[in-house]
Amino acid sequence: MKNLFLSESCKETQVHALNPQSWLQVERGKISKFSTHSSSSIESLIKVPEPPILPFFKPLDYVDVLAQIHEELESCPLCERPNLYLLQFQVFRGLGEVKLLRRSLRSAWLNATTVHEKLVFSAWLKYEKQGEDLIADLLASCGKCTQEFGPLDIASQLPTDLNLNSLETVEIVGSHISSTVFFQIGEEKIACDRQKIASLSAPFHAMLNGCFMESHQEDIDLSENGISPSSMRVVSEFSGTGSLEGVSPGTLLEILIFANKFCCERLKDACDRKLASLVSSRQDAIDLMEYALEENAPVLAASCLQVFLHELPDCLNDDRVVKIFSITNKQQRSIMVGSASFSLYCLLSEVAMNGDPQSDVTACFLERLVESATTSRQRQLAFHQLGCVRLLRKEYDEAEQLFEAAFNEGHVYSVAGLARLGFIRGHKLWSYEKLSSTISSYTPLGWMYQERSLYCEGDKKLEDLEKATELDPTLNYPYMYRAASLMRKQNVQAALGEINRILGFKLALECLELRFCFYLALEDYQAALCDVQAILTLSPEYRMFEGRVAASQLRTLVHEHVENWTTADCWLQLYDRWSSVDDIGSLSVIYQMLESDAAKGVLYFRQSLLLLRLNCPDAAMRSLQLARQHASSEHERLVYEGWILYDTGHYEEGLRKAEKSINLKRSFEAYFLKAYALADSSQDPSCSSTVVSLLEDALKCPSDRLRKGQALNNLGSVYVDCGKLDLAADCYINALKIRHTRAHQGLARVHYLRNDRNAAYEEMTKLIEKAQNNASAYEKRSEYCERELTKADLEMVTRLDPLRVYPYRYRAAVLMDNHKEKEAIAELSRAIAFKADLHLLHLRAAFHEHIGDISGALRDCRAALSVDPNHQEMLELHSRVNSQEP
Repeated sequence: MKNLFLSESCKETQVHALNPQSWLQVERGKISKFSTHSSSSIESLIKVPEPPILPFFKPLDYVDVLAQIHEELESCPLCERPNLYLLQFQVFRGLGEVKLLRRSLRSAWLNATTVHEKLVFSAWLKYEKQGEDLIADLLASCGKCTQEFGPLDIASQLPTDLNLNSLETVEIVGSHISSTVFFQIGEEKIACDRQKIASLSAPFHAMLNGCFMESHQEDIDLSENGISPSSMRVVSEFSGTGSLEGVSPGTLLEILIFANKFCCERLKDACDRKLASLVSSRQDAIDLMEYALEENAPVLAASCLQVFLHELPDCLNDDRVVKIFSITNKQQRSIMVGSASFSLYCLLSEVAMNGDPQSDVTACFLERLVESATTSRQRQLAFHQLGCVRLLRKEYDEAEQLFEAAFNEGHVYSVAGLARLGFIRGHKLWSYEKLSSTISSYTPLGWMYQERSLYCEGDKKLEDLEKATELDPTLNYPYMYRAASLMRKQNVQAALGEINRILGFKLALECLELRFCFYLALEDYQAALCDVQAILTLSPEYRMFEGRVAASQLRTLVHEHVENWTTADCWLQLYDRWSSVDDIGSLSVIYQMLESDAAKGVLYFRQSLLLLRLNCPDAAMRSLQLARQHASSEHERLVYEGWILYDTGHYEEGLRKAEKSINLKRSFEAYFLKAYALADSSQDPSCSSTVVSLLEDALKCPSDRLRKGQALNNLGSVYVDCGKLDLAADCYINALKIRHTRAHQGLARVHYLRNDRNAAYEEMTKLIEKAQNNASAYEKRSEYCERELTKADLEMVTRLDPLRVYPYRYRAAVLMDNHKEKEAIAELSRAIAFKADLHLLHLRAAFHEHIGDISGALRDCRAALSVDPNHQEMLELHSRVNSQEP
């Protein structure tokens, strides 16, 4: 969703600004040098779009909100829990924490108290897990049932109301009135038992036994009441048997309407349930939902809703389904989805925004979301999201009202929308002052300075962007703007250094695209090709330059300017990049190798390993699935299936796949997988000897040096854990001989355990010198030196990768040891502001407890338990702190 919300100004100013063909002549050597390009051409190529206003719930202090949610969860009625978990989901969505938001959704589903909540949250989980059908199939092949999000039996989930209107049969003693009544419908008469029909509803009871004229008649005309003779016969039979077996859908609908008209609640309920059992397709659901809403048939409505939600997102391409969700009023929504209206439209809005945030459908669903919001937090989210969509649709007056409403409810982030609107209307100074007021009124956050930078120039702009990066180093725009500015000044190395800063810890597609443009302008086509191939690995359908040019097309054009590599060249390049820990470069080489006739399964598998290392789990899973698809043999396919299961946490099932593969053929990868899966699935410490044996078996099998280096490295780690340092050192040295550079880290650990810290330090220095991506190496080296050198190394870690939490914790601990409590807490708070990390929150909670700030400690404990509800040390600290609260 994030990439869809682009700023209006960048869309309008760049539509005709770029002609990639002018930079990519088909004949080599015909592009003039960078220095001779006009500044306007360079400007068009490296223009940086303004950062989007994200349609997310972004509270000023997410820790405080998570703590409040946790506190409310401890004491609220069960029926309120799903909405609290949904709010928790929205907080994690705003933080970009995919694993945590999915866990919150699952908690909402597990705590659902109504069938409607179960329908919505199970559909949402299914939507979030799109593309994971293969995993379910693989688990099924291992005998593990995964149908947790299968269809619900709606009728059993919505039990019959025992108080449904059922009147006692009245026996009229000595009356001359016949016990049989004939209902005239057209030319036909239907004989019915007077008292059984009377028992269907109060109106019939009054008609047939009360003071009305019909109570003395044997023939009663029902011709004008919209029921056919055949349907009336079914009603008569139901009055005696209570059954509607074998009745056609058309007749059931007719009876449903009749039952509603005459308040026959038992009959209506039976029709409702019978019709619900017949809903099996989208067409059925479309045909029947209108009747369900008009006739207040909740079981039928829920059954139809289940079909629609099960088919997300495809069903939103059906105008008839969209119409049903769009035109329902409050009462109809209550029939369709009970009290879960807000949850439903949260889901529908997200799906619609992911499809087309500017569409009428998206706007309509968000309007329904606003109508469904009942709490301040819900209104904050709904107003803000609709404001973002109105802004994209250039409906500026409506957007302003919505952002203002969200801001007034307490969603301070919506001020960014108000400022952007002010700028669009030509009030740049007003926008600047609006952000300045926000910065002075609240605890400053990175996005505030980033947004204010859009409304000033020169040094002021750069100062704001530096402050934005200081407060939130994960924001892409400041790096991109600084890099582009340096490039325009032809300060090439500084420009590349700036964009490489963020790419060193965050593989953002828009940053890769900008670096691609830099290399294009510099005519470094090999480097440009590397970046565009990395982009295509991450997102095969990615479009560049504001979506106007397919990345694949640009890749083809750039490739014309690069010498073709042979298979041998590719392997040499891969070894060079792998050994220098250049993961992006390795990705690019593998992308190129996949165009050849080489064994694709192995290459896709290696690609998945790199993507996992780069923290791109979704892309890694896609590559693993492609590896399985292109496996050249059954035993190879089983290995990839095993890794798919292993990477999704199903270790025992992954182990079984490895064993099946070994039974077919002994192979390096099968033994390697079995060693991994056994180590993670077994609770027995003695299994390490089996893991050693498996890795030794793997090393006896044919494989390339890259994988053997990994196996030797892993074997060394097991030996270290077992205290066999000589054997571990041999493994690491042999790994280094085949250029597995990361083995320096293992060898350093061996030196340290032998009490040779200097040798450990030197070993890590070698890794730092060889590795392009070396933040982890600096972090590890910091353990092998004196405090001042440790401090310098950890400062370097934070500069290279501000998302690594150990340096903040170390610095905070040192400050605490020196009795600088405020500074220690501030150091942790600096990282917590942009990273929801359990360990940071845990340490800050302990610091708060130490200085007697019980409320601060309790808040951090509760927020940390929102991140990991089952963390034992956190639970113990929370219990201790909670007992101290006055």
